[in-house]
Amino acid sequence: MEEQTIVNALILGIVEGLTEFIPVSSTGHILLLGHFLGFESKGKTFEVLIQLGAILAILSVYFARLWNLLVTFPSDPASRRFVFGILVAFLPAAVIGVLAHGFIKEVLFESPQLICSTLLIGGIILLWIDRLPLKPRYTNVMDYPLSLCLKIGFCQCLAMVPGVSRSGSTIAGALLMGTDKRSAAEFSFFLAMPTMAGAFAYDLFKNRNVLSGDDAMIIGIGFVASFVAGVFVVKGLLNFVSRHGFAPFAYWRIAVGIAGFAGLYLMG
Repeated sequence: MEEQTIVNALILGIVEGLTEFIPVSSTGHILLLGHFLGFESKGKTFEVLIQLGAILAILSVYFARLWNLLVTFPSDPASRRFVFGILVAFLPAAVIGVLAHGFIKEVLFESPQLICSTLLIGGIILLWIDRLPLKPRYTNVMDYPLSLCLKIGFCQCLAMVPGVSRSGSTIAGALLMGTDKRSAAEFSFFLAMPTMAGAFAYDLFKNRNVLSGDDAMIIGIGFVASFVAGVFVVKGLLNFVSRHGFAPFAYWRIAVGIAGFAGLYLMG
């Protein structure tokens, strides 16, 4: 295994953890960065499987909250409604992800031009939404009705296109449907757990016959880096969003999209 491959895996894992939970598209970032680094993984599995580190980052930070949901689920209607809401929101992505898996991995993941475009467009949309004079009707994720959860779940499906951002599409959709910024980001955290776990399990199953020991080691390096970086982001993001909104992420998306196009042009 080449030393440069290990370094690239470490860099991409850190980028995954730093970007998974903010509305900038972690997949778009690691695919675009991987393109410029010359990093290739079999079946693009690395880019999906290192998300397990980010999943564990949420679990570690929200363990007490998740445990409370588990304990109170049998007796508390609010806990049951919230858990069912997350599952309802997860269903659209689960169905579409399975049906479109091949197209996503073989076509959409292979287009850096598409990723740059969606980063730019998504940044402009996020900036527009952040500046709207929205009046929230829902400020607590425990109070989200199932109908709202389902609509947010359909918004998440837009993130099948790399560069759109899973958290970005769910947060933007939630804001337009009457949530406040903090609860929208928190709901996106919880929705990430089944969504990313499902993507991890399905992609691992689909590529189980092509992965080698070296692949497992590279994925493991990316996983650890993703976990460590993800913990820092999850711990601080809600407070950051409450103070600054989503405009900083919108500007970052636009900057990365422009830089990506410039890099592609220079590379011919």
